[in-house]
Amino acid sequence: MMRYNYHSSLRRVIIISDNNKTEIDQSPSSETLSVSVANTQLKVATFNLFNYLEPPNAYYEFERIYSAEQWAKKQKWVAEYLSEFQPDIIGFQEVFSADSLKELVAAQGYAYFAVVDQPTVIDDFIYRSPVVAIASRYPITEVAAVKANTELAQTLGLANDFSFSRKVIRATVELPHMGKCDCYVVHFKSKRSMIEIDEKKNHWSPEKTIIESLKANVAGGWGSTIQRGSEATLLMIDMIERREATGNPMVLMGDFNNTLDDGVLSHLLTNTLRFVSAIDRDAYLAKYCLNDAWDLLQTAIKNEQHEASKADEDSKNTSDIVEKNDTADTKNSSAREEQIVRTPTHYFGADSSVLDYILLSCEFDASYHDSLYQVSAYDTYDRHLINPIFERDGESTDHGIALVTLTLRS
Repeated sequence: MMRYNYHSSLRRVIIISDNNKTEIDQSPSSETLSVSVANTQLKVATFNLFNYLEPPNAYYEFERIYSAEQWAKKQKWVAEYLSEFQPDIIGFQEVFSADSLKELVAAQGYAYFAVVDQPTVIDDFIYRSPVVAIASRYPITEVAAVKANTELAQTLGLANDFSFSRKVIRATVELPHMGKCDCYVVHFKSKRSMIEIDEKKNHWSPEKTIIESLKANVAGGWGSTIQRGSEATLLMIDMIERREATGNPMVLMGDFNNTLDDGVLSHLLTNTLRFVSAIDRDAYLAKYCLNDAWDLLQTAIKNEQHEASKADEDSKNTSDIVEKNDTADTKNSSAREEQIVRTPTHYFGADSSVLDYILLSCEFDASYHDSLYQVSAYDTYDRHLINPIFERDGESTDHGIALVTLTLRS
C-alpha cells in the first residue's frame, strides 16, 4: 500500500516512462518536435530488511533461526517488492547474509552490489551487528567505508578512537545524464540504551532493580543519542570534504533511527550560515547542503501549482480567471492539506514516526539553477505494517520502505 504517492508533471516535458521517451509540449509559438531520451527516471529506495539471516544461523540468540519455509517467505517478499516497484538503487540495512542478498538482487536485475563490513559471529552460528549494503542497476565504480575524523571527534569531546556503530557505505554510481554520484547508506545508532543490566546476576530487591534500571535507561539512552548525533555530524563533515574534492552529487539514504526535526540529526539539513550574503549562499553554500527528498517534492508541488495558476492567467480573460481561480483555490487548498501528511516508516505501540530517509544534494532540487533531476514522486510502502496478512507478510520487515522517483528535467 502506498500511503502517499504523488507524481508531479513537468512544465514542458511529458514523461512516458513505459518506453523511456519524452514528448515536447507543442505550443503555437514553437515548432513541432519529437525527442527520445533514454533513462529519464531514476528510483532510489531505502530498505531495512529486519534480520536478514540465512538459516541455519541465528540472530542475537540461539533459538532465533528461520525455518526453511520462513526464509523462503522472506526471500519471496523482498523479491516481490523489488519486482513491483523497480528501484534502480537500494540501500539496505540489517544485513547478516550478504552473499544471499547479493544473489537475490542479482536475480532481480541488480548487477552491482557492495558491502564494506561483516557481521559479528559468536559461537559459530549466532550473529550480531548486521551491516548495510547497496545494490544498483547502474555501475558502481568505487566503494569505501566512511571513516570518522578522529581529530575532529576529539575536538568535539568524543573518544580518540570514535567509530560508527555500523560502518557507512560510500558507493560511487555512474548514473545516466549525471555521471558519478556518491551514494551513502547508513544505519545510525538506535535509541536502545548503551548500558545493559543483567538482572539475573544481581540479587537486588525489587526497588533496587527499578532504581538501577532507571539509571541505566537515562544514562544509556543519552549515550546512544550522543553516538547517533555524532555519527551524523562526522558523516556530514566527510561528505562535505568529499564533495569539495570531487564535485560529485550526493545521495544519503538509510535508517536514521531518529526523526530529522528533533535536533539530534537536524544539522544534516543545515542550509544557512550567519552573515553569508544571498549571492554567496546561492553560488556556494547550496552545493554542500542536503535536502530531504520529501521537502523537495513539496516544493515541486507548490511550483507546479504556481505555474498552473500563471498559465491560467495568461490564457484566459479576466472573467474566466476569476471563475477558474475559485476552483483552483479549492483544489490547491486540498493539495496543501495532503502535502503535510507524511507516512510514518515505523510503528511502536500507539506511536509512529519517520525513521527512514533519503536526502539529496542540489542536483536533484528543481529550484536550484543547475539541477539535472527533480523529485517527481515519494512513496512509502507500508501495507505490511498497517494491514498485514500473515501468509503474505509474516516474514517481511518492521519498517516502511521509502522510495523516491527522480525525473530528468527539461
